[in-house]
Amino acid sequence: MERMKTQEVKIGNVTIGGNHPIAIQSMCNTKTEDVAATVAQIQDLTAMGCDIIRVAVPTMEAAEAIREIKKQISIPLVADIHFDYRLAIAAMENGADKIRINPGNIGSEERIKAVVEKAKEKNIPIRVGVNSGSLEKNLVEKYGGVTAEGLVESALDKVKIIEDMGYDNLVISIKSSDVMMCVRAHELIKDKTTHPIHVGITESGTVKSGNIKSSIGLGLILSQGIGDTIRVSLTGDPREEIKTAKLVLKTLGLRTGGIEIVSCPTCGRTQIDLISLANKVENLVAEYPTLDIKVAVMGCVVNGPGEAKEADLGVAGGVGVGLLIKKGEVIKKVPEEQLLATLKEELDHWSE
Repeated sequence: MERMKTQEVKIGNVTIGGNHPIAIQSMCNTKTEDVAATVAQIQDLTAMGCDIIRVAVPTMEAAEAIREIKKQISIPLVADIHFDYRLAIAAMENGADKIRINPGNIGSEERIKAVVEKAKEKNIPIRVGVNSGSLEKNLVEKYGGVTAEGLVESALDKVKIIEDMGYDNLVISIKSSDVMMCVRAHELIKDKTTHPIHVGITESGTVKSGNIKSSIGLGLILSQGIGDTIRVSLTGDPREEIKTAKLVLKTLGLRTGGIEIVSCPTCGRTQIDLISLANKVENLVAEYPTLDIKVAVMGCVVNGPGEAKEADLGVAGGVGVGLLIKKGEVIKKVPEEQLLATLKEELDHWSE
């Protein structure tokens, strides 16, 4: 697919925009003031494939904690700021690689300018974030409610405020919990800016419902070439956000790396606990984030090898027996209870 032409923006050691890969982002749910807990979570997410991490900065203590957190992590850190412009300035002074603000709730033009001047001094990108829950009253009245058109106008108005202050090192975010409104907003803004776009469905819900809404929304937006960074916003463990983001990008052919799992639906021929096996395999392959192969999980030793022929590796189970399959050929037969360990041995060999 042809991607939207956007400017390059450097966020710490990651560059987005242009022809650079779409970066996966998540947000810590720890208290930023708790340096140890925040660092531990960031390191965990980094190992899973997170490219950029955001932390909440609601207090001056949180802004100051960024300095110590930065010493212990390897990916760029974004400071999320609401209302208090002094926190944005402090976050940048303490090493934030990017800040996320909504100029509409930062305050007066003088306060916005103070933030912009500090960003300009340190060449730190600003993500201008707008979402449907905070759309300005005048735009709600203009468009007869919260609409995609209103979101786009709000975002571009805020971008212009900063550009008029002589700064264009910007990333735009326009989010809604309404999937189709969010999709439409991105379609509308595509030809109105060259700034990189951060994509996500805000307040999408729990891991189950949020994954469905995010996958549909992100899929529709990304398939049109729109998006330079993404976040799957879930009410749950941030690790689930990384798993889903990687799978969405891989499914669309926008990212390589990470094992893809295919598994058959259960049926009357299934002779093992296929659901449990598939879940265990899914957890196992998460230990190999850079291995770019397809693994099949089949519940029938009769049809399993044939159905797994398009996968690099596969496992199939029967009554008391398990098969390890490579490119559709059975290469090893083991007792059922040894099947997972046998697959792990083979994955270890592939990753050497």
